[in-house]
Amino acid sequence: QVQLVESGGGSVQAGESLRLSCAASGYSVRTYCMGWFRQAPGKEREGVAIIDTDGSTSYADSVKGRFTISQDNAKNTLQLQMNSLKPEDTAMYYCAATRYYCGSKVPSRYNYWGQGTQVTVSS
Repeated sequence: QVQLVESGGGSVQAGESLRLSCAASGYSVRTYCMGWFRQAPGKEREGVAIIDTDGSTSYADSVKGRFTISQDNAKNTLQLQMNSLKPEDTAMYYCAATRYYCGSKVPSRYNYWGQGTQVTVSS
């Protein structure tokens, strides 16, 4: 059974930082391509940060320069460092894995999802 489990969410003040982690089991993160997504109430799920097979990354325009995605193959984990958080970053954050669509920001192309971790940023 493939499982992804996020952790590290919480409530912070605007301008502060959080580091999210996603622990994968049942497979290696080297086998799949990984990404972070988020969804706020009443809004579409959106791709936040994606890491491709060659280690290249892409980010939503709204988080460029503030968020950093990384992957630790030895620990089979995915990280999202979030700096300079803004109230509009408030959402449920999910890590996800896709077997075939590396680099995609389209949620429907991801096969496996974590349960999500809540990030709340107050002004």
